[in-house]
Amino acid sequence: MQSVIVYGGRGALGAAIVNFFKQQAWRVISIDIAANTSADHSITVSPDHDLPQQGQHVQSQLAAFLQGSQVDAVLCVAGGWQGGNAKSADFLTNADLSIKQSINTSIIAANLAALHMRQGGLLALTGAVPALDGTPGMIGYGMAKAAVHQIVKSLAMDGSGVEGNVVGILPVTLDTPGNRAGMPGADTSSWTPLDEVAQLLYKWADAQDKCESGRLYKIITENAVTRIE
Repeated sequence: MQSVIVYGGRGALGAAIVNFFKQQAWRVISIDIAANTSADHSITVSPDHDLPQQGQHVQSQLAAFLQGSQVDAVLCVAGGWQGGNAKSADFLTNADLSIKQSINTSIIAANLAALHMRQGGLLALTGAVPALDGTPGMIGYGMAKAAVHQIVKSLAMDGSGVEGNVVGILPVTLDTPGNRAGMPGADTSSWTPLDEVAQLLYKWADAQDKCESGRLYKIITENAVTRIE
């Protein structure tokens, strides 16, 4: 049975990915601050722990579950959006949260892939299209996502420790319940359905479609049609 790790498996996108891979009869391992009971195995992480503590906890829990077996894919879709420029009262708090949600989770996911993913497997991390340029109104978020882009490029190079394909997915706006609640009346024709992302990652993980290691793939939806660039 093929296996996938979904880091951020309790969030809106992560839950959709967990469900999609389960429908394809994959063994699914979820990692998040809360359990996903739809997964075959769920590892919970305390947000109060620092990066080494979180990483060590995940490693020990995963090793005990896998018992020496390997996974075919590691998909990190953990994260969250925070706004704020350098004058914002919550600028430092939001920057710190962005680092924890996007950078730390990506680093742990990379470590899991290096230790537990089969040769030729897929590691996918989540960046963001706006972070390809400056983000003055959301500096912490843009910084964190730009760091994820750099991590993807580094991991795809020889000597990184990951022996597989490493890609970044860069959504713009995902069609999540949270976004619909937060932006009522918005034009959702440019929002990407969660299943579109799940299907894309599944086809890459299952080698139905090829992906280029080291590439940052923009996921663009216009007039309810999604394309990958």
